[in-house]
Order: sequence, then C-alpha cells, then structure tokens
Amino acid sequence: HLMESGGGSVQAGGSLKLSCEISGYTWRSFCLGWFRQAPGKEREGVAATDSDGKTKYADAVKGRFTISKDNAKNTLFLQMNDLKSEDSGIYTCALDPSYSCFGAYPRGPYWGQGTQVTVSS
Repeated sequence: HLMESGGGSVQAGGSLKLSCEISGYTWRSFCLGWFRQAPGKEREGVAATDSDGKTKYADAVKGRFTISKDNAKNTLFLQMNDLKSEDSGIYTCALDPSYSCFGAYPRGPYWGQGTQVTVSS
C-alpha cells in the first residue's frame, strides 16, 4: 500500500516536499519512482531510485528535484525546489519489487492514489 502526501499550492520559485508512505513491504529490493500527470497530458516519470543506489531524473527537473528514502520510516520523498507552473499536476509514487530500475522508471505493480501539486506564476 502506497500513500502520498505533501502536495499543495505554491507560488513559482517555492518548494514542496512530497512523501510516499509504503506499508506492507520489506526493503530488500526495490525500484521506486515518482510520476506526474498534468491535465490533458500523459503521465510522465519524474524521478526514480533503486536498491542499487542509482537515481534517475527527468531532464525538466534535474537540479531542482531530489528523490530520497527513509528505510526506517518506509517512506519515499521528493524534494521539489524552484517550482515552475509546468510542474503542476498529480504526483504519484510507484513501487516495483525488482532489485534495480535498470535505468528506467518503475512500472508498478504498486501505485499510490496521487497528490495534487499546483504552482501559480
């Protein structure tokens, strides 16, 4: 079970930190990621991390977003800085129990419900 929180409304240039609480899963192997979907657009991968210690970011968020995890709290985070209006959308976390993301974003099978992020310019 995955549950996101931390979304909200912020002005351009501001910051938000999203959380994805993961229950019912042990952290032996994983590929975890964040996705977002804006109205009228397809869902896109934003960031990913895996038990191999590798991370991946979409070009549009490199240098502004940071993905991290707290194993003790079974929580995945997405720190978002210098937010832009084009960052608005529904942000969803996903978990693939594979050992590695193999350079890609997770394809599930576990997904959260999403949290809304709105950035006003």
